Amino acid sequence: MAEHRSMQRAALLDAARSLLSEGGTEALTFPALAERTGLARSSVYEYFRSRAAVVEELCEVDFPVWAAEVSAAMERASSAEGKVEAYIRQQLSLVGDRRHRAVVAISASELDAGAREKIRAAHGGLVAMIVEALGEMGHAEPRLAAMLLQGVVDAAVRRIELGAAESPSAITDAAVAMALRGVRG
Repeated sequence: MAEHRSMQRAALLDAARSLLSEGGTEALTFPALAERTGLARSSVYEYFRSRAAVVEELCEVDFPVWAAEVSAAMERASSAEGKVEAYIRQQLSLVGDRRHRAVVAISASELDAGAREKIRAAHGGLVAMIVEALGEMGHAEPRLAAMLLQGVVDAAVRRIELGAAESPSAITDAAVAMALRGVRG
């Protein structure tokens, strides 16, 4: 029975990723989850109490995998600058990934305080990954620099998601250049 529930929960999360990725917030409804998984709508409520709860669990499941991919890319770099570049490039390469698209599809304003806090904590863990490299580069306040760097990444993510005139690779290159050389270009 526990294995069956675990499989159903995983199917619901996978369906939620697809729905969010395909149609954003509006697409994530309990009737749509039920239809995608073949469950009765009332059964979906046995697993999740709200859309925010679905998103919260997606963050708990998917964010560590995403963060591990960023960490692995950074570990392959041989210099502090290389780690910063890997940090940016790996995050931006994941923009099209269903796991990432699902999490960003719902704005923080639609989530309850607990869900928003879990997302903030997960992002804080991501930012913490780059603090050491920024310290090695000589930043007097590497934690502040890391938070600002993540702001550049977040802006690049939004630009890519908007389907901007620039290609994702051009946006990524610009974000890396800005992070490593500032706004001088």
